[in-house]
Amino acid sequence: MNPAALRSLRIQLAGHRQQALERSRQRLVIGVLLFAAVTVLIGLRLMDLAVLKAIDRSTRQPDILASVRPPRADILDRNGEVLATTLKVQALAVRPQKVIGDKEQLARRIVEVLPHLELEFVRRQMHSNAKFRYISRRLSPDQVNRINALGEPGLEFHDEAERVYPNGTLAAHVLGYTNIDGRGMAGIERAFDARLSPGEQLNKPLKLSIDVRVQHALEYELNAAMEKFSAIGAAGLVMDVHSGELLAMTSLPAFDPNAVSRSPSETWFNRATQGVYEQGSTFKIFTTAMGLEEGIVTLGKRYDVSQPIAVGRFRIRDYRSNYKNLSAAEVFMHSSNIGTALMAVDMGPEVQQAYFRKLGLLEAAQIELKESSQPLVPSQWSKVSSMTMSYGHGIAVTSLHVATGIATVVNGGIWRPATLMHVPAGTVAATGERIFSEQTSKTMRELMRLVVVQGTGKKADAPGFRIGGKTGTAEKPGVGGYQRKSLITTFAGAFPMDDPRYVVIATLDEPQGTKETYGFATAGWNAAPVMKAVVQRVGPILGVEPNVNKDVDLRPMQQYIAGKQT
Repeated sequence: MNPAALRSLRIQLAGHRQQALERSRQRLVIGVLLFAAVTVLIGLRLMDLAVLKAIDRSTRQPDILASVRPPRADILDRNGEVLATTLKVQALAVRPQKVIGDKEQLARRIVEVLPHLELEFVRRQMHSNAKFRYISRRLSPDQVNRINALGEPGLEFHDEAERVYPNGTLAAHVLGYTNIDGRGMAGIERAFDARLSPGEQLNKPLKLSIDVRVQHALEYELNAAMEKFSAIGAAGLVMDVHSGELLAMTSLPAFDPNAVSRSPSETWFNRATQGVYEQGSTFKIFTTAMGLEEGIVTLGKRYDVSQPIAVGRFRIRDYRSNYKNLSAAEVFMHSSNIGTALMAVDMGPEVQQAYFRKLGLLEAAQIELKESSQPLVPSQWSKVSSMTMSYGHGIAVTSLHVATGIATVVNGGIWRPATLMHVPAGTVAATGERIFSEQTSKTMRELMRLVVVQGTGKKADAPGFRIGGKTGTAEKPGVGGYQRKSLITTFAGAFPMDDPRYVVIATLDEPQGTKETYGFATAGWNAAPVMKAVVQRVGPILGVEPNVNKDVDLRPMQQYIAGKQT
């Protein structure tokens, strides 16, 4: 081949190589572009699944995110025992458009596993036009497994938080409860809803003043008394007289905060803080104390109680009418309505009203709970109303009012509000207001001890615990006036009376007489024994050991007990 032809061939071969190279470059670019496009599409799809769908779910199902939030804070008793906590449970939901099986058959099978559901309700959820519907919440592990076994991809489970009360009905009215979305609806749960909810508190537990041991003892004894005396309800308190801490507070019958809807609605009512009742002769503690403080009453001052006092068309009478002339000490010990009313006449309505106000008896009791009722008082503070209120009629307050007032009388005379918050040992008690002098307080402690030793409260006496207090029996108002056989009976007292530490209130609603009580249904027969039983159980728990060699010196009182019984 000549040189010219060879040169031409080389040029042709070079051109072919250049064209092949260009085609390779084009194919490579196209391949890279296609790969990039696929990558972008995959990325967009992943973003759609991971982000956009999550946003869509959070918009329609805010409760699904509950599992990633901190749980609602625990509630503890004063010793760290758990009273309320939060557990993770699961809820069942359906995506109707994703159900692949027969919806009617699926609805029936779900109801077989969850018999508390109505079939028609499940059907509506299955056929809903919504993308997502809840079917049931708070499922047990067994229910979750059985639903899972149905193999339906349109059904979903989501984590939720469930509020649990390990002690069941114990202290139910103190704790309250939450709704299905975890919001406090009553009790401490409601009062401290913001504090307990997830947030800035970092799930720090809330410690109460309640002692579960004391709470259990109080509830047990009141329940036993309700059954024994066929009462329709009861209320009780145990309070530290110096700090105002409530170590126990109960209202019976109680409800189960784990299943509020399954408890009768009447059990939701807190008799201790919402139930305003005439408290009967327990008010004689306040009347006698204010009379002593004002110097209007002295223990030796005598009162003619031989005849009822005419009040319009009514008469103020004594339960026992076999006394003629009693000293102030005897008036208190024998619980004379006539003698106490005469003390009120000597003091006048203005003095009585002023002390009632200072004792907090004219306004809702100060307590953290929102369930606290306003007292019922006369529209006009007349001489007549003053006389009847002196022995606890014509004025209606709660058990908490009485407990706070008695704590003031026996603790040296300082009024402090009640609290359900734990006050750590060594902490200075809340600043209080002096209502009575130390001397008045000392005299009242002796009188209250005298009632249990020699007066109407003998069945409250627990050897060695030096209990003091006052019985109170009041008729409940009804159609046509007061109902003689519908009684509210109360024993209100404290222990140990030589150095009081705790107030105890025990109240029964409509107790009935028994063969053992000879048919009587007054407080001395039914409420006083509850006081004894409670103190015998909680005294050692609280560090008050029985000591039969120690007691209040009642010898000075004996000079005022002249035995004027006819």
